[in-house]
Amino acid sequence: MTVPKQQDLVDVIIADHREVEGVFSEIEASGDARNRRELVEHVITELVRHSVAEEQYLYPTARKVLPDGDEVADHEIAEHAKAEQVMKRLERTDAADPAFEELVRTLINDVRQHIDEEERDLLPRLRAACDEADLRELGLKFEQTKKIAPTRPHPAAPDRPPANKILDAGMGLIDRVRDAITGRNK
Repeated sequence: MTVPKQQDLVDVIIADHREVEGVFSEIEASGDARNRRELVEHVITELVRHSVAEEQYLYPTARKVLPDGDEVADHEIAEHAKAEQVMKRLERTDAADPAFEELVRTLINDVRQHIDEEERDLLPRLRAACDEADLRELGLKFEQTKKIAPTRPHPAAPDRPPANKILDAGMGLIDRVRDAITGRNK
């Protein structure tokens, strides 16, 4: 019996990217406003959880191991902030409002560009610069963080350690309680 290899940070991030792309494809194919709203709520949850974990582990690692790590991390965090503003607006916009479609298209395009940049540049460079064992440990931490991360956008929340690590779990708990009460993401 072979034991499956534990995914490293890069593997986990790419797997998340593929899941998000799958939901984007469902959103684009759906003509039903209610279904589109549910799919958008689902992708917002996944994007927020993913972003929080990247901000806690991917970008601090990039800052540490890449010669231009601060510049790369700052650029990626700025893209997260922009997407978070769009997600916050989407939460407040009715699916029947024409602005909803424009916001969905903006979110999808921006996130696809972000994913492409990460996969073409940052992730290969990170894999080359980091020890395999460290990347596996970071992959495990990334997955654990997603389980307790917020599920809704919080544009004003800190996006750098240690403040984000302290506050994200509490915001995540509050978001999951809100989700349970409202029936979001069932």
